[in-house]
Formats: sequence, structure tokens, C-alpha cells
Amino acid sequence: MDKVSDGQGAWSMTAAAHPELWAFLAGLEQDQLLSGTIAAIESFGVFVALDDGPAHPVFPGVGFITYPELAWQRFEAVEEVVRVGQRVTCAFLQFDTWNGEARLSLRATRPDPFRAFADGTEVGRVLPGQVTALIPFGAFVRVADGVEGLVPLEELAWTAVEKPEDVLKAGEPVGVVVTGIDRERRRLLLSHRLALPDPARSR
Repeated sequence: MDKVSDGQGAWSMTAAAHPELWAFLAGLEQDQLLSGTIAAIESFGVFVALDDGPAHPVFPGVGFITYPELAWQRFEAVEEVVRVGQRVTCAFLQFDTWNGEARLSLRATRPDPFRAFADGTEVGRVLPGQVTALIPFGAFVRVADGVEGLVPLEELAWTAVEKPEDVLKAGEPVGVVVTGIDRERRRLLLSHRLALPDPARSR
């Protein structure tokens, strides 16, 4: 199997050694839809054996999907989204000339729930949600199917909070207020504090 060293111990396949594969990958266009079968699930991504084109000389499939490109929503295990042997149709992102593979996106073939949410939601709106994860600097809350927002530590309560576990529990329902929507970065900021009665006003 012909490879070329970069002088630092890393290796990449040469185009001359696999002209058929290179010609196939070079002829793909961005956003072109490619169908295939999930060939292998690894800790760094998912390989797809494409229906068209030559097989890969090294990897289980010519197509490759990184974890962020599998789904719009956050997931704990890859098997929640795809399984080996499953048929998929993905959008072509780019030709990875280092590995000789097609970088693909499964989520690009599905509607982005964040865009739909952002179109119908304004800052200041009160929403019901569910705590999905607690992290050192706050908590993630799901406010719609496939849409989660971050509640920063300082927005968990009116009083100072050292750990999110002191205020919330994973899985519990909570009320939150939308404080920021970043469409470009697909980020949603929430406040649990603003959904609670202000102790200063109750005095």
C-alpha cells in the first residue's frame, strides 16, 4: 500500500497510487448527495461504504462522518443516531486528500431544528424545559426537540451558586427565560434565575 511520509512520522496515501479513487473523489461537488451503508463506528467518527465509486484501500469505507455531522441534537452514544449496516444518504462536504476519503454530513440532509426555533422565539420569552446535563459552569436545558441551551452558573439562581447540582438535577423539568440567540453559531443562552420570583421584590 503506497504511502508517503511527511517527515514527522505521519503518513498519507499518494494520488498516483490510487488514481481511480482520487478521480472519483475529485469529481464530487459540495452538497452532493451520496448514499451508502454504515461500515464501521469508531471513537473518532463513522465510516460509510458508498454505493458508487471504488472501495477504500485502507479504511472500511470511502465516506467518513465526524460526530458533530451526525445529528443536530446532542447524543450520548453514536448508536442513538446510526448503527452498522444502516443505509444512509449524506451530503458531501469536502475531499480529504490526506486520508483519501469523502467527508460527509448526515445532519445536513435533515432540517435544522435550531433555525426553526430561532425563527419563532424572541429574547425574553419564558419557556418550559428539561435539564439534560450539568457541567461545572452551568447546565444544559432542552427547550424543544433537538434544541438545547446553556444556563450559565450565575443564571441558575438569585443567590450565588457554587455547583449546578445545588440547584438542579438532570432530567427535572424547569422554567427558563431566553437571554440570547446566536443564529450563526447555533447557540442559545437561557436563565433559570429570571424564571424564579425575585426575592428583592417580595420584601
